[in-house]
Amino acid sequence: MPELKYAPPLKYDVVGIGNAIVDILAQAEDDFLRREDIHKGSMTLIDAARAADLFDKMGPTTTVSGGSAANTVAGIAGLGGTAAYIGRVHDDQLGKGFAHDMKALKIHYPTKAATTGAPTACCIIMVTPDGQRSMNTFLGASTDFSVGDVDEDTIASSQITYLEGYLFDKPPAQEAFYLAVKLAHKHGRKVALSLSDGFCVDRHRAEFHALLKQGVDILFANEVEAMALYEKNNLEEVLPLIADACPLTIITRGEKGAYILNGERTFTVHAEPVAKVVDTTGAGDGYAAGFLYGLTHNHALPDCGRIASICAAEVISHLGPRPQTNLQKLVESKMGGAFSKAS
Repeated sequence: MPELKYAPPLKYDVVGIGNAIVDILAQAEDDFLRREDIHKGSMTLIDAARAADLFDKMGPTTTVSGGSAANTVAGIAGLGGTAAYIGRVHDDQLGKGFAHDMKALKIHYPTKAATTGAPTACCIIMVTPDGQRSMNTFLGASTDFSVGDVDEDTIASSQITYLEGYLFDKPPAQEAFYLAVKLAHKHGRKVALSLSDGFCVDRHRAEFHALLKQGVDILFANEVEAMALYEKNNLEEVLPLIADACPLTIITRGEKGAYILNGERTFTVHAEPVAKVVDTTGAGDGYAAGFLYGLTHNHALPDCGRIASICAAEVISHLGPRPQTNLQKLVESKMGGAFSKAS
C-alpha cells in the first residue's frame, strides 16, 4: 500500500533552504581584481583569513543579509507572498543581524543559531563598473547544515521547498537535501532546485543528476550551468535533455531572456529592459522569486516568466542583491490586472 500523504494547512508559498550569508559589497576596478587574483564574475570559496584580508583592502562597503535562497524568499515576501527560510548562522553579530532581517521581512525563520563552531558566513563581493559581481565566500557556520536543521513542519506547510545549489557541498548537507525532498513529497508538496553556479555543477554534476532523479519538480539554471550539467557547448543540445529530466525547467539567459520548458512545451520570455546595469548580484535569485511567486499564485507560465524578469531587472539596477523598491507595486504597474487577477 502506498504511503498516505497528509498535507497540513498551507502557511507559506515557499520555504528556501540554503547558505545563510551576510553580503559585504564594494565597488572595485578591474585592476583591483587582477592584483588580488579574483576571478571576475564568478564565486570563489575562501577561508576566514582571506576574508579578513579582502575586507581590509576594499573600499566603502554596503552590508546586507544575503545568501541565494534567502534573497529569493525576501523577493517573494516583497511581492506580497508568504515565505520561510532554513539556514544556519552563529550566535554572533552577523548572525543576529541576519535573523533580524528575516523577521523584519516577516519571513518565518525557525533555525536556531549555533553557539559553537565557525562564525556566521559572509561573502565579500566586488562590483566592477560593468555591473559584474565577483564573489569571495567564507561559508562559516552555514557549512555545518545537516538533517537536524531540516524542519518538517515548515516544509509540510509550504507549497514549494526551494533548494539552493550552493549549499549542496558537504555530505551532511546533501543528506539534508534528500530528506527535504522526501518530506516535501510525503506531504504532497513540490521541490525546486537552483544549480546556483557553474562551479557548483562542476563539483557535483553526478550528485545533481541523482538529486533530479530523486524527484525535483522545478529546476532553475542559467545557460552556463545548464550546459555544464550535461557537458555540452551548445544550449540547443541541452534543451531536450533537461526537459526530459525535470517536469518544469527555467533557463535564464541574461539580456537574451529565458526559456521555460514544461514537458513538450517551450516558452520564450524576453528580458525586462534596464536603463543601466549597476550590479548583477542576486539577479538569478530575484528571477526565481518572481517565478515562484507567480507559480504559487496561479499565474500562467509565461506570466510567471514576466514577473520574474521584472524582479531581476529591479535587482540589477542598484547595488546589492535584494529589492530596493516595492516589488508588488512595481509588478502591478507593469502588468496591470494580469498580476492581481490570478492571485
